[in-house]
Amino acid sequence: MKVRPLHDRILVKREEKIGGIIIPDTAKEKPQRGKVVAAGNGKIADDGKRIALDVKSGDRILFGKYSGNEVKIDGDDYLILREEDVLAILE
Repeated sequence: MKVRPLHDRILVKREEKIGGIIIPDTAKEKPQRGKVVAAGNGKIADDGKRIALDVKSGDRILFGKYSGNEVKIDGDDYLILREEDVLAILE
């Protein structure tokens, strides 16, 4: 299934493994980094012009702990969040 977020929203797949450390599921916090799978076309300004997003598909990002909405697509867990919830792009 193809998914295209609307406006300034992005679809993110969380990165489960960070640094090779294995933590039991009961003690795990949800990771705050992920990879952008899809991005919307951009936000529409008050004057009607579209403002392009700074993030694009394939970017690795850091986002806020309680940001976005969790969704399940084809059995996989994803996060849909607004671009303003992105704290940084990892390079």
